[in-house]
Amino acid sequence: MFSILLVMLVIVAVMMIGVILLQKSEGSGMSGSSAASMFGGALTGASAGNFLTKTTTILAVIFFILCGALAVVSSKSANRPAVSELQQELAQPAAVPND
Repeated sequence: MFSILLVMLVIVAVMMIGVILLQKSEGSGMSGSSAASMFGGALTGASAGNFLTKTTTILAVIFFILCGALAVVSSKSANRPAVSELQQELAQPAAVPND
C-alpha cells in the first residue's frame, strides 16, 4: 500500500511541476510559444489561465491528500513490532558446548 501511494505521489508531483511551468508568469515562463505549439493553441489567452489554475489546485489537493495518506500508512506500519532476523537469532538461547 505504501509503495502504491508513494508512486502516485511522485506522479502527481511531476504533473504538478509541468502544469506550474506552463503557467504564465511575469517573465512569460514556458507558457509562451511552447504551450501554444504543444496543445494547438488551446492553452493561450484567459482560458489557459483558468484551466491551468484549476488543474494546479486539483493536483495540489491530491498531493496533500496523498501526503496525509502516506503519513497514516507509515504510522500504522511503524506501530507493529518488527522483528529482524538478527533479533530472532539473539533471542534464541545459544548452545553451550559441554567441555
